[in-house]
Amino acid sequence: MTIRFDDIGNRLKAFRLASGLSADDIAARLEISRTALYRFEKGEVAKIETLEKLSELLDVSVPTLLGVGVEYISSAVAFFERLRQIEESAEHIVVLAGPISYLLASDTFGKTLEDVLVESIPEGASDHDRAQGIVRELLPILRQRKESWKARKPGLLNLISGAEIDRFLRNGMVGRLDLPEDVLAERRRMALDEARHLIALMEEEPIGVQIGIVPGALPHSSFQIFRQADRKVLTLSPFRLGEQPNVYGGIAMITSAPEALDLHERTVEDMWRRAHKGQAAAEYLRGLIKNLPA
Repeated sequence: MTIRFDDIGNRLKAFRLASGLSADDIAARLEISRTALYRFEKGEVAKIETLEKLSELLDVSVPTLLGVGVEYISSAVAFFERLRQIEESAEHIVVLAGPISYLLASDTFGKTLEDVLVESIPEGASDHDRAQGIVRELLPILRQRKESWKARKPGLLNLISGAEIDRFLRNGMVGRLDLPEDVLAERRRMALDEARHLIALMEEEPIGVQIGIVPGALPHSSFQIFRQADRKVLTLSPFRLGEQPNVYGGIAMITSAPEALDLHERTVEDMWRRAHKGQAAAEYLRGLIKNLPA
């Protein structure tokens, strides 16, 4: 197996961001300079002793830092930072991530997302303040992802569950359901605007963007397939930004294992065959809107 040192540096940066420790904090604990730490994050080879110290400090195994086998990630910050890194060199992306893909969402979606994610944090959580900090740390990473995708425009195929987008329209863009009725009404309006934004994309069919709505339910855990020049990468995640959002807990996985990629690519092919596409998808979504309660 070929070790990619740029990937080791990317993983190191992602787990450092998730740790809540600054570069100065980590450099001081390792008794190295901040410049040396940044060199590691840019892919310069670190001694195995340094990697062992880093893995202990960041609470991640050395095999995960090296990318041996599957990366297991328990932090939403680290996961979305890894997505950002992988997307930077992706030529094509397949997304199954709830009713709304962040990369295709409207600008209004991004502006309201912080409120929605904070709402999704369980009341009475012992680390509620830390969870709010996670949301604040996530937002700039998400914005960087969106800006990079807009600048590079790799191909994107987005699969959406008909059942999930119907539920999203009925519940609204919310982190929980026990909000005041006036807030719920406004968030349902936002969900409706997001659906209309999707309809416009389906009808315009911008170059490189394919959207399919699959009738019924799809797997609740999201996954994405990234095709790069020299490899493919699969990510599986419990972290969600749209309907029933979650950035609070769960374990994400990243792998380039051929078996996992083959199985998920077959699943994508099956769902794409069954999906409504283009004008048919737009009409299907209009039908869901028409059937909403008055």
